[in-house]
Amino acid sequence: MRQAQPAAAALRGAALAAALVSPAAAQEAPVMPPAGAVPLFEVMADGVQIYSCEAREAGPAWVFRAPEAALFDAAGRQIGTHGAGPHWRLADGSTSGGAVAANAPAPRSGAIPWLLLRATPEAAPGRLREAAWIRRFDTEGGAAPAGRCEPGEAARMRYSARYAFYAR
Repeated sequence: MRQAQPAAAALRGAALAAALVSPAAAQEAPVMPPAGAVPLFEVMADGVQIYSCEAREAGPAWVFRAPEAALFDAAGRQIGTHGAGPHWRLADGSTSGGAVAANAPAPRSGAIPWLLLRATPEAAPGRLREAAWIRRFDTEGGAAPAGRCEPGEAARMRYSARYAFYAR
């Protein structure tokens, strides 16, 4: 299995702190929820984007499978997870899925796109219950491996991103 180089813990901590305290950077994101959406909270994700190599008519190609990430608050405490679906689960028991509504290329080379997703929260009480929109931005890494692959091969590509949750 291919793996991207692990991110240095110190860099992750510094990036998390800088990202979560910069509201000006958040307003520059090209994918924003509709006017009137109310910000609820933001988290930093640190994990991997999982790909598998599949045989295609044009030749083997990397296909996205799922994210697998831990979610951190502004103090650097893990407060949840992000996984296949896509799906977000917080330590308070609240969960939400999401469906892509818009996307934009990431400004950083090798980074996964920025997204706006329609949230589909479950009825359980907690912070995600009121979420209507989820925005992924400030992505770093996570793009599919470059070059050829062999069918059946898997790759776990390190990534980080900010996720902002909004109510209607």
